[in-house]
Amino acid sequence: MLIQDHFQQARVFLDAADANIEALDVMQGSEKLWGAATQVIIAAAQQRAWPSGSRGDMRNAVRRLAEEYAEPSLRDWFQGAELCHINFYHGVMDDEALDFARQRIHQFVTRIQELIRLQNDDA
Repeated sequence: MLIQDHFQQARVFLDAADANIEALDVMQGSEKLWGAATQVIIAAAQQRAWPSGSRGDMRNAVRRLAEEYAEPSLRDWFQGAELCHINFYHGVMDDEALDFARQRIHQFVTRIQELIRLQNDDA
């Protein structure tokens, strides 16, 4: 997949997550939020030839991006996505926590896309 394809899939997942959560299907919404976050990480990793095949690879990629751009909030936002992934399996998040994570994951996706576009513009 191309970087743009990952961007598009992330947006599809965000829209689906919002619809699922509004329909009170929070477990599916949680997993779609996780999927949105992973799509932009895969795009960033692909751009830099970093591995992205596992959750550990993705966590590493986010750590590296946070350091590269001096944006530690990226790590916090990704932790919310990881919690959503856990929520899909175990239902550990209440409505307030899920709403907070959802807002942060929307920010995460948008910010990673901005950083990737900036990187492409500099190339």
